[in-house]
Amino acid sequence: MACKSKIDRICNRPLEEHIRQRVHLEALQRYLTERSHARGTIRGYLDCAAHFCHWVERSRLELARIDERFVERFRDTHLSRCDCGWPTRSDRGDAGAALGHLLLVLRTLGLAAPSAAKTTPVDEELRRFDEHMDQVRGLAPKTRQSMLRIVREFLWQRFHSRPVAIAAIRPEEVRRFFARMTERYQSPASSGAVVAALRGYFRFRAASGDPVGGLLSVLSYPANWQHASLPKTLADDEIERLLTSLEWPSPSMRRSAAIVRCAVDLGLRSGEIAALGLDDIDWRAGTVTLRKTKSRREQILPLPEATGRAIAAYLQYERPKAAHRAIFVRRIAPREALVGADLVRKTIRQAYQRAGLPYTRSHLLRHTIARRLLDGGSSLKEVADVLRHRSLNTTLIYAKLDSRGLGAVAQPWPPSLPSEAPQTPPEVAMPWPERAP
Repeated sequence: MACKSKIDRICNRPLEEHIRQRVHLEALQRYLTERSHARGTIRGYLDCAAHFCHWVERSRLELARIDERFVERFRDTHLSRCDCGWPTRSDRGDAGAALGHLLLVLRTLGLAAPSAAKTTPVDEELRRFDEHMDQVRGLAPKTRQSMLRIVREFLWQRFHSRPVAIAAIRPEEVRRFFARMTERYQSPASSGAVVAALRGYFRFRAASGDPVGGLLSVLSYPANWQHASLPKTLADDEIERLLTSLEWPSPSMRRSAAIVRCAVDLGLRSGEIAALGLDDIDWRAGTVTLRKTKSRREQILPLPEATGRAIAAYLQYERPKAAHRAIFVRRIAPREALVGADLVRKTIRQAYQRAGLPYTRSHLLRHTIARRLLDGGSSLKEVADVLRHRSLNTTLIYAKLDSRGLGAVAQPWPPSLPSEAPQTPPEVAMPWPERAP
């Protein structure tokens, strides 16, 4: 009722244009309400949408031509020097969010211009490269996205909106681009990702029959000793502090506890936790099925009791209603949007802060479960099975954490001789050549 009176107050004006705005604002209100936006957010969005409609009518613009360009013009130009006396906040971020929803509603009703698809020759080239990585090489979506971002920057700097001509690329241009990227990425591993992306793209063009041998020859991976340091892990007392901090009262503490338990007890990656669905858990058999893994293989893991209890408590007492079947749901609108790996990493990072631990990376929990398995007597093969490594070479980094195994193969240190006073070597009579007479 509060939002209804808001619409009445905004639109019930003597001007005919404002009366026509009632339909648009009521449709926007239904759209926001169905997506569980808070009442205060809905009121603010309705204010901004009404202000925008008033500006459109005042500027004598046709509603059928409204698109993102007019939204940017209103947000960047009009709000900073609004002289129409409209009682609304001039926050650019709120205006962008509100008018984005309004554009979607107007396009659904067929009242606004459809979004223009901007396709450049670089976009078309990247689309073909993405299909190659997906269908031929079988790379994961996140890997493809990272490689496309690097190749897009390289092609756009070289060609802009012109057609992509691989024969026009010179080795020196590739070398200069890599040098610029190494200034941005400080670690050797990040620089290696640039090399992998460019080499992958040039090999794709080589499969199409283009001569790229000279371009590939200027790219070499930087020296990166991955096993030079020990993997960072949490100590046993720090794990206890982390789990104890999950018992504090908080609006989303049960979700945090379930997410952290999945990482601590099962060693799941952030993306695997975010992709868990209600149908992936077999409560009778005590198993959990991973369907969206890094290796793109479906895998079944045993579900520990502590992890199952944490997930069940979240599902029973805290999880809001949602149309999808994902286990973990957003607390704020839009709740129908699936959570991603970023939310999982943020949740684990906040759990570190509550426990007073100086860590930020969620991947430390995978290292920690490997260390705990080795301390319990598990072999490297068993660690690789738990962490679901496709190659045992990936697990070799944890060999330095296996104190028991290293102690079994370590050679004894040679004992030192007892300290004695240095003895003067005896004098030895050397034959002296006889002097000539």
